[in-house]
Order: sequence, then structure tokens, then C-alpha cells
Amino acid sequence: MSRADKQVQQDIEALRDQIRHHDYRYYVLDEPEISDAEYDALFRRLEALERAHPELVTPDSPTQRVGATPQSEFATVRHHLQMLSLANATTREEVAEFDARVRKLLGRERVAYAVEPKLDGVAVELVYEHGLLVVGSTRGDGIVGENVTANLRTIRSVPLRLAAGRRRVPQVVDVRGEVYLPLAAFRRLNREREEAGLPVFANPRNSAAGSLKQLDPRVTAQRPLALACHGVGRLEGASVRTHAELLAAFADWGLPPVPRHRVCPQLDAVYSAFEELEAARDSLPFEIDGVVVKVNDLELQRLLGQVSRSPRWAIAWKFKPRQAKTRIERIVPSVGRTGVLTPVAEVAPVQVGGVTVRNVSLHNMDEIERKDVRVGDTVLLERAGDVIPYVVRVCTARRTGHERRFHMPAHCPVCGADVVRAEGEVAYRCIGKSCPAQLRQALRFFGSRAAMDIEGLGEKLVEQLVATGLVKELADLYHLTADRLVELERMGRKSAENLLGQLERSKDTTLPRFLVALGIRQVGEATAKALAEHFGSLERLMAATEAELQEVRDVGPEVARLVHRFFAEPQNRRAIRRLLEAGVRPRPVQARRGPLAGKTFVLTGTLSSMSRPEAQRRIEALGGRVASAVSARTDYVVVGADPGSKLARAEALGVPTLDESAFLRLLGREP
Repeated sequence: MSRADKQVQQDIEALRDQIRHHDYRYYVLDEPEISDAEYDALFRRLEALERAHPELVTPDSPTQRVGATPQSEFATVRHHLQMLSLANATTREEVAEFDARVRKLLGRERVAYAVEPKLDGVAVELVYEHGLLVVGSTRGDGIVGENVTANLRTIRSVPLRLAAGRRRVPQVVDVRGEVYLPLAAFRRLNREREEAGLPVFANPRNSAAGSLKQLDPRVTAQRPLALACHGVGRLEGASVRTHAELLAAFADWGLPPVPRHRVCPQLDAVYSAFEELEAARDSLPFEIDGVVVKVNDLELQRLLGQVSRSPRWAIAWKFKPRQAKTRIERIVPSVGRTGVLTPVAEVAPVQVGGVTVRNVSLHNMDEIERKDVRVGDTVLLERAGDVIPYVVRVCTARRTGHERRFHMPAHCPVCGADVVRAEGEVAYRCIGKSCPAQLRQALRFFGSRAAMDIEGLGEKLVEQLVATGLVKELADLYHLTADRLVELERMGRKSAENLLGQLERSKDTTLPRFLVALGIRQVGEATAKALAEHFGSLERLMAATEAELQEVRDVGPEVARLVHRFFAEPQNRRAIRRLLEAGVRPRPVQARRGPLAGKTFVLTGTLSSMSRPEAQRRIEALGGRVASAVSARTDYVVVGADPGSKLARAEALGVPTLDESAFLRLLGREP
């Protein structure tokens, strides 16, 4: 190896060490030392060096967290040592009985216990050999679990290589822990799913399980899962004497130990620890459903052994369930910022987990029908952590026969526009572009870079424009004045004039950009271009029938129906007319011309000669178009290094593929 190659290798290792250190500070300790921008710069530098020197890429590099292709099913993994499940206790008396059994078996008057929160997640095992993560699996039946290594590698708090800190890294260690979804992430994920018309998760545990068991690791990578370690199977090449010391060793090795653990010298201290955690339950950033009480001395654990599938040395002391019964008085549809109508149950006020509940989201019609929820029903509510309560089940035995079924309205309760349900979706949506309930979202999207590209029209300004009543529909943007704008918070005369200049510039736009800005369901940049090129003008497009819309390349029946209904809605036609009257001039576009005219390409993998955006620009410059998914109408799939599932899809459909050399020849360049 040359001196230059050695230097590159040293630079790569140094960057990896820095990134691992900052991952640990951020994801485990929650004490970042650098800004996100500085971290991103380190990561991009490492990616660039590894692209230039692919022979130096290693499986434990931070860049390799999301690299696996989707699987058809999970393989199985046999645990070297059985993963035990815990016996449960629900009262102080049962815990006292557990303590008495332990002391009797050991012949001791007093035993020290480790007490830690019982996180409500998914039990996993991570096997490290010589410090490297080699396999990760679910608990399964305790003997055999599912191989979810690729998904576990996407979790930032899971080290791909153990850190050599104050303690020697073990030769082999089977780390047992819990994968969970923090409550803030759980709320955000459900909000996004609800707005997208997808079924929501009932609780953080379900969302963690659903995320961890995705066959496509890239989906898992988008979910901010976390890990908390609480035990081991095999441990070779390292020595610890107590459970508390084991948790300290985890931290030294870069593994996140279960938080808020403590050692209790006697049973009274265990009671106090339980009461403190139960009192703090609602303030924690993660969901817990009890505490785990373990004999702290590992040698004593070995002597106590197990019975059936549970250890004699540990017990799970569960909190009281936070449930209550109440009556549904009304069900009303609430219109969200994306136009999705969410049915909300107004219930007789009831205390659930220390909070008075008056409203409960029923999420969507599919959920209502699945649980058969009716107005007048008595229902059992549960509140999982600091999240919105949900209906566990209907108490059908209490029905009187006077209960009424709920039906989603045909028209928006806010603006009166049509309410539609797209095929394959669970969500009902208001399609009115001037609906006040979704005006903020519509304005932000209207001004985005892919749409009208109005610089300065950010989230905070949009909030003020709507709150003050200056903007009540999209066209009102073009009637703003400097005198009115300067009255807004943090809006000086210069900023106001700059925004007005951006608004004036945006009036001269293209028809595809204008169509994107209207926010028509399932009409992105590619579909907007196809529609604009096919019809040539906004007037012809607005007058098109569903059959005529389906003549456009890659526009199927569902997209055609959504586009037709959008333009048929009087409120939307008025909004478009008002925009045109305000001076917006969407320019028609000519159909693409060039040697690749009419050809559709899909890109997968990494090209060495150019970036993906550059490849797309070159294809479009020659008249072709780039799609995001492979279909029977795709003409070519361009395959770079490390292709994804699109290659398999192309092979299954018989779509021609081009390697990089063939692609360059097609573009008129020599490889």
C-alpha cells in the first residue's frame, strides 16, 4: 500500500471514529458536542472518501447503516442462550413474596436488587464478536427469533462496532435489550400517517414492532427507533460482577443502558423506586408499563437459575392500567391541515391517567367500522403515556338499541367542498383549495421551490398572514402591500419589498409548476409535466374528461379521477380564476423533442460519472423523462453500483436495463 493510500485509510478511520463518537453523544447520552451542520459535513466527507475508495468500505462504517435490499421474508436465528420472559407482579404483596422466595433459596436475610423501568417495546438480541455487530434478532419464542440485523443497523443508538473505552471489549457478547419508539416520535409518526390517510398505530409498542419488522430496511431507517440494553446472554472475554456493573459496561462499550436504573439495598427501597417511577411516568420521554426488579449480584442470579421460561431472580412489577369507561355523546369530523377528515368522538368527561378526557380521535372510518363504534356507545378508553387516548373496545353488553352509526359527510363541514376517498386509501379528504382548515399547508406548498418558488414565504410568515386575515385564499398573496406587511412581526420595509418582488416574479411561471402548486392529489412534478405537455394549455386540461386524461402517459384511472374531480369542484375553479386575475401567467410547454422523446427511464444505484440529478437533466435535455418507479410502461432502467429493488422489479417485468457504459453511449458520450 502506497503512502497516499495509507493516508486515505487513516483519514477514513479517523472520520469513522469521530462520527461514532458524535453518534454516541447525540443518540445515547443526548449531549451533542457539535451542530447538525458540522456532523453532516463529517458524514459527507466520509461518503466522498468511500466513494473514491470503495475497496476501503467496511461493514461497520457509519455509512453502511442503510444499505440492504428489501427481503421477501425474515430468516430465523437460534439464540445461543434462551431469552427468558419475566413473571409478573401487580401488588406490593406479590413483590414481597418474590423477595421471600429469593432469600429462602439463597439462605440470606437481605438481598440487594437492581430496579429499572420496564420499557414497552420489542425485545431484541444483538450478537457482537470481537466488537463487531454480526447478527441481531427478535426474542421470538425465546429459543428462535427473526433475523432483523439489517433493520437494527439503521438505529442510530445501535453501535456497529463496540467502543474500546475503560473496559476491554469482549470477544463475544449477546446483548439483550428493548427497541422502542420515543413518545415525541410516536406522536409525529401517527400525525404524519393520519394526514397521509394511513392507519395509525394504537400505541408506541405497536409502532416499534411494525417499524422493526419492515422487510425494507429503508422504511425502518425513516422511523426514529431507539435501543435500551438491560441484559446479556453469553459474555466471553470480559468480567462483570453485578447488574449495575453490567449497565456501566454497556455505556463504556457505546451501548445505551436502560435509563433511570438504581440499586436498592433492601425491599423498602424497591417500593420507593417503584412509587417514584410511577409518579414520573407521564413526564418520561418514553412509554413504560412498570419496573423490573432483579437480583443485583450476577453470581446469585446464576445460583437461583430459572423455572420454565422465567428466571427466579427477576420479576416485572406492572403499573395499574390507565383505563376508564365513558359514553360517546357525538362523533364529529375534524378537518386537518392537509384536508383529511378525522372523526373525533366527544365523550362524557372522564379521568384517564390523571387527565380529564373530553375528546378522543377515532382516526378514520375503517377504524370505526372495525371496532363498530357508534354514537351512544359505552367504550373503554386507554391512555398510553402522554399521548392522545384511544378507544380500546366498545362495551357492547351495555347497548340499549338507541345507538347510531356515524357516516362521513359528503361535503366539507368547514368550506362545503366535496369530500372524496381515493381508491386504496382509508382517508376522506376535502378537495377545496380555499378551505380555511388547510390554508396554511396550501400556502406553504404553493410557495415551495418545486411549485411557485416564492423565496421568503416561510412557515412563520404564513402563520402570521393567515392569523391576521391578510390571506384567506391563495390569490390574496398577490394583493399584499408593503404597508400591510410591515405591520407583521419581524417584517421590515426591505423584507416586505423583497417578498413583493418574489411574488411578482412568481407570476411568470410554467404550466407544470402551476399544476404542482395547486396541490392536486397524486400530481407531482413528473405527472404535471406529462399533463402540461399533452394538453398544451390550462384551459384544455381543465375541460378534459376522465377518458381524455387517461390518454396521458403514466396517468391511470385513479389519477385521472382525482384530476377531473379537482377541476370539477367550483371552489377550485374559482381559486384558479382568482389567481389568473391576479396576474399569474402559467406558460404552456411544448412536448419534448429529441432522440429520447417519448422514452421513460428509471434510475437505480450510484453512477460513477455523474450524480442522479445530473443524469435526470441529461435525459430530459434529450427529450426523455425520468420516473420514480418501474412499471410495464418503463422503457429503460439505468443500473449503477449497489442497485435497489427497482432492478429486481425491472427483471420481473422484462424491462430493458442499461449499465453505466450503455447509458453513456445512449447519451452520446463515450464511457
